[in-house]
Amino acid sequence: MNRWQRIEGTPFPQGATWIEEDRAFNFSLYSKHAEAVRLLLYTADDLVHPCYEFDFNYLKNKSGPVWHCRVAASLAPNARYYAYRVEGPAPEPDHDWHCFDFEKILLDPYARSVYFPDTFSHDAACQPGSNAGKAPLGVLPSVQEAFDWDDDQPPSHDSDLVIYEMHVRGFTRNPNSGVVEAKRGTFAGVVDKIPYLIDLGVTAVELMPVFQFDPQAHNYWGYMPLNFFSPHHNYAVDADGCSQRHEFCEMVKSLHEAGIEVILDVVYNHTCEGDEHGPTYSFKGIDNSTFYMTSGDPSAPFANYSGTGNTLHTANRSVRRGIIDSLRYWNTDMHVDGFRFDLASIFTRNSDGSIDLDDPPVISQIGTDVELTDCRLVAEPWDAGGAFQLGQKFPGQRWMQWNARYRDTLQRFVRGDKGLVGDLMMRLYGSDDLFPDDRMHAYQPPLSVNYITSHDGSTLYDLVSYRLKRNWANGHNNTDGSNEYSWNCGWEGDSQGGSEMPPEVMRLRKQQVKNFFCLLMLSNGTPMFRMGDEFMQTQHGNNNPYNQDNETSWLDWDRRSIHDDIFRFCKRMIAFRKAHPSISRSRFWRDDVKWYGTQHLVDLSDRSQQLAFGLHGASQEDANIYVMINAAPDPVVFGIHEGRVGDWLQVVDTSLDSPDDFVDTGDKRVDDVNYQVNGRSVVVLLQRGETLSSDS
Repeated sequence: MNRWQRIEGTPFPQGATWIEEDRAFNFSLYSKHAEAVRLLLYTADDLVHPCYEFDFNYLKNKSGPVWHCRVAASLAPNARYYAYRVEGPAPEPDHDWHCFDFEKILLDPYARSVYFPDTFSHDAACQPGSNAGKAPLGVLPSVQEAFDWDDDQPPSHDSDLVIYEMHVRGFTRNPNSGVVEAKRGTFAGVVDKIPYLIDLGVTAVELMPVFQFDPQAHNYWGYMPLNFFSPHHNYAVDADGCSQRHEFCEMVKSLHEAGIEVILDVVYNHTCEGDEHGPTYSFKGIDNSTFYMTSGDPSAPFANYSGTGNTLHTANRSVRRGIIDSLRYWNTDMHVDGFRFDLASIFTRNSDGSIDLDDPPVISQIGTDVELTDCRLVAEPWDAGGAFQLGQKFPGQRWMQWNARYRDTLQRFVRGDKGLVGDLMMRLYGSDDLFPDDRMHAYQPPLSVNYITSHDGSTLYDLVSYRLKRNWANGHNNTDGSNEYSWNCGWEGDSQGGSEMPPEVMRLRKQQVKNFFCLLMLSNGTPMFRMGDEFMQTQHGNNNPYNQDNETSWLDWDRRSIHDDIFRFCKRMIAFRKAHPSISRSRFWRDDVKWYGTQHLVDLSDRSQQLAFGLHGASQEDANIYVMINAAPDPVVFGIHEGRVGDWLQVVDTSLDSPDDFVDTGDKRVDDVNYQVNGRSVVVLLQRGETLSSDS
């Protein structure tokens, strides 16, 4: 390293870096508009008064818009934490809306771990003036031990990819999770439940946000990030010991050993700092007009395409660099396998809020970055400002996408809406209307992430149990939450005026849950379902419990044994899909599928509620599968239009009770050319002589 760098520091990498050969720290902070920057180092014993301060001299400690310095560890031998104070100009008209306050203690956007003092205060960050001793601090890198990855080999799945959306805290926080109290709601708690995930059969977990967020913001879901590099401290067993990074890595390593991919739900469209009334923790006080889109209106200076008060200015090259650096860090250092981008359509917005669908820079940079080549990239292809760019409309060629059209079609068809057979065919086929595989586009069906429920809506059980949402506890007069295509099976909720639900209602609800899950696992594309749907988790009608860190959102593991029949069915459907690569293909089914109605021709009328199809597996060295679907309330006789009498074995009939709903012994032969499909049910047949697919 040259002498100049030892004296002045280097602008890259940004953040705090430990230089072992010099026994020194390099600090680097981007602030284009700052007029003065001060570095603050703290000991663990005094979080109010810095043990060392350094004032950056722009003549030697600044390169372009980046401030940097080198500090020998001997100058502050007991330092453990760090922060900044930044001075700059007052707010200016139009788009330079500055929020500098030199008294504010500011967190480094590149901090790898964040520490919260016992006296931390959200309110202090919302007021002008000093919040010393009450601000989040970055943890100096030398304090953090390097993690030993051994020979960690990230798994990679194709036809057997099944995504399980889960919340780290909610997964094991409930005392009935079977996890010891110290580990409940943590990364370590997830590790303890890996045998359960293996038994269920999922091959990827999609973790709701684990980026550090404000612990006093009343946001359980985590979609209000404070920092893009640090795992959330409260997901560590030792929340005060800055061990969150190590514990996260241990979780990833353990999941990889079990053959399970790790996908992070990431939020790069806004932060927890909100609008002009929100707290100043980091970005806002470091360089507001660089990091956030502004409106040009002094009375409401923050553009709000996220619905949360601010919008990250991803059209700015320095902000884009920060996003790329964050993704590289989580992929390279933390061994994460993929990312699901919240409100990804915001990435297509220019500085003035207009939309660029030709070549939005941040999407292009992410998609072409060499270090991210093998990552799964999953888009939520809309934003809160009205942009909806599902399928070929989203300008990211290799990006998987949450398919809201699949969700809506399946919700409507299974509840009994008529005239949707043509649309259902499209969704089962892989949504080639949205992801065309013509010569120009060459999309593939795995890009469609098929789902019926997610965190953003009802649980699968609530979808068949409530006609009206019950979000009163959220504090918005029941006006929040999405409007879904739900049906309560004739009885609202689990009880009415002290009366218990009739048993036939519960039986129908279970049948509808099996219908949904069966069709999800029979669809070409990538299936995803939310934690607990496999044993009918309920939120009691609340379809937007973003601020409910309680039994409403925590997984109720008692339901695993109460509804063991549903767990058994879901587990076997997952195994069936994984055992039959003919279902989930890299390309569309094309000539390998034949569509039928109850008779030979598909009924596409506006009254139709029936569909059948034969999926031929020879090209995939797989069995032939025949599926009959009846969404009407009454039984319907279907003709079996392929094979000969006696060729088929019944595997699934969702109208039957467990264990007859999924037969895995291979001895239930269909000795007729017709099959009566009961009302609101799905039947799956497998050609004789082929290996059945599930565990016993």
